[in-house]
Amino acid sequence: MPDNTTTAEPVVSEAGTDTPRLSITDVGRDFHTRNGVIHAVSGIHLEIQRGEFVALIGRSGCGKTTVLRMIGGLLPPTGGVIEVDSKPLWRDGRVDSSAVTKLGFVFQEANLFPWFSVIDNIALPLKLRGVGKRERRTRAKELAELVGLTGFEGSYPRELSGGMRQRAAIARALSTEPDLLLMDEPFGALDALTRERMNLELQRIVLETSSTVVFVTHDIPEAVFLADRVVQMTPRPGRINKILRVDFAKPRDVDLQTTPEFNDIVRSLRHELDEEE
Repeated sequence: MPDNTTTAEPVVSEAGTDTPRLSITDVGRDFHTRNGVIHAVSGIHLEIQRGEFVALIGRSGCGKTTVLRMIGGLLPPTGGVIEVDSKPLWRDGRVDSSAVTKLGFVFQEANLFPWFSVIDNIALPLKLRGVGKRERRTRAKELAELVGLTGFEGSYPRELSGGMRQRAAIARALSTEPDLLLMDEPFGALDALTRERMNLELQRIVLETSSTVVFVTHDIPEAVFLADRVVQMTPRPGRINKILRVDFAKPRDVDLQTTPEFNDIVRSLRHELDEEE
């Protein structure tokens, strides 16, 4: 049975004592509406080490995506500090553009440009950074191979399945070699079998690239299968209620999900969420 850590305090990975890839200290976010102030997220403390895969779970509206958008430089926190490699991401409500360049984002929808081929979609972030055509196409071809799209480089999004479009979106996010990969329910719109295959593919890609990942999902078994730690958030205002370490060796096989140990962890997390009702 894995040794699981349950705590609402910052947890430092056993991977090492180096500076965390991501540090979140007392972060909150309020929204001002016509009906008053909504306290969406409050008092978030979390440290994520290099190479860690951390999944955020919780009920709809608990602030998972709000936290991810603050980490991604898309939404300023109302309070607290977010640091990437010890460098503040936000200063006086403005995002540090140099810190944002270290981030990659994958959303639930692939958001590929329909008039671009797969290879041009993957290479787009490099083009925007002024990388030469030959270099960016070489890099895009390597990434297409990494995500299993060899032979589809010249295809257009409309010619791909949902899973293939998400592979292209992941490749695009990896094109700039981000220090931190942020994923907001990237497989939520896929059918169960495709989602299972994509989980295996994502695991392989992350292991090959040694990426640091923050992954938002509603799917508890998906979180347990992929993550080194699962962070469970409370209903609004979103706070960290529990951080659970998942110590299964990687790479993980789908058969892991049939084991008593795996299902004990899933039941524990589901019980925590049920108690919130």
